[in-house]
Amino acid sequence: MKKYLSLLLALCLTLSLAACGSKADTSANAADGSQTQDNASTEAPAGEPVELIVFAAASMTETMNQLKEMYEQNNPNVTITYNFDSSGTLLKQIKEGADCDLFISAAPKQMNAMDGSLIGDAEKNPDGLDLIVTDSRVDLLENKVTLTVPAGNPKGIESFDQLAELLKGGDVMLAIGNSDVPVGQYTLKIFNYYGIDETAVANKLTYGNNVKEVAAQVSEGAVDCGIIYATDAHSAGLTVVDSATAEMCGQVIYPAAVLKGDKEDAAQDFLAYLQTDAAMTVFESVGFSAA
Repeated sequence: MKKYLSLLLALCLTLSLAACGSKADTSANAADGSQTQDNASTEAPAGEPVELIVFAAASMTETMNQLKEMYEQNNPNVTITYNFDSSGTLLKQIKEGADCDLFISAAPKQMNAMDGSLIGDAEKNPDGLDLIVTDSRVDLLENKVTLTVPAGNPKGIESFDQLAELLKGGDVMLAIGNSDVPVGQYTLKIFNYYGIDETAVANKLTYGNNVKEVAAQVSEGAVDCGIIYATDAHSAGLTVVDSATAEMCGQVIYPAAVLKGDKEDAAQDFLAYLQTDAAMTVFESVGFSAA
C-alpha cells in the first residue's frame, strides 16, 4: 500500500510540474511579442458605427464607388454615403445646410468659398463662410480637360485649334458645361484663349448641368464634339482627340477638405486613405494623377 501511495504522489507531482511548464511557455510567448493560434485569429474590435457623408464632383463617381468598397471592407464600422454632382451644385447644397462631412470639388473656386482662412477676400470667399477644417485641406488630384468626339468622329475633328476655327465658322455643334460647373469654367478659359465670344457662337453650343451630362451628349452623337475631363472620357469610352494645356485653361486641381462637425476624425481618416498608394492606383487607372 505504501508503495502504491508513493507512486500516486510521484505521478501527481509530475503532472503539476508539466502544467507549470506549459504556463511558463505561454507567458514567455506573450513577453516576447509572439501570439498563440487563438490570439492570432482574434481581430481588433470595430469602433462605433459612423456614417460619412461625402460630397464629390460628378467626375469622381466611378473611382469613389470603387474606393468605398475597398475602405468599408477594412473599416466595417464605417458606412460611406455619396452625393455626386457638379461642384457648384454641391457648394449650393452645403450653403443651404445639407449634411456633409467631406467635400471634394473639381476646382479650387468652390472650396475657397467655404475656407475661413480666406475671409476678407471678397473674390475667393464672397459670403465670408468658415465651414471647412482649414488644416485638413489638400490638393488631392489633377485632371485634364479634353476634346472628345462620338464614335466614328463624323466631323473629323482633331484638335482644339481646329475646333476654334470650326466654331467661328459655324460648322460644328459643341457640348460644354454650364458656367457654374468647373468644366464649363475651364471651357470658357479655352474660349478666351482662342478669342471666341460665347454669345457669338451660342447657336452652336449645347450645355450640361455637370460633366456627365456633357459626356452623354457626345456618346449619343447628339453633338459633333464635347469638352470634358479625361477621366469622364475614359469612363464613357469616348475618343480623346486633344488635351488642353495649362496655358489654355490652367491646371485642373481637385481640392478636398473635412467640414466642421462631429465626424471630423472619421472624415480625416477617409481623406488620408484617399491619399494612399492603393487609392492613387485606382485614381490613376482612369486618368487622374496626384496633384
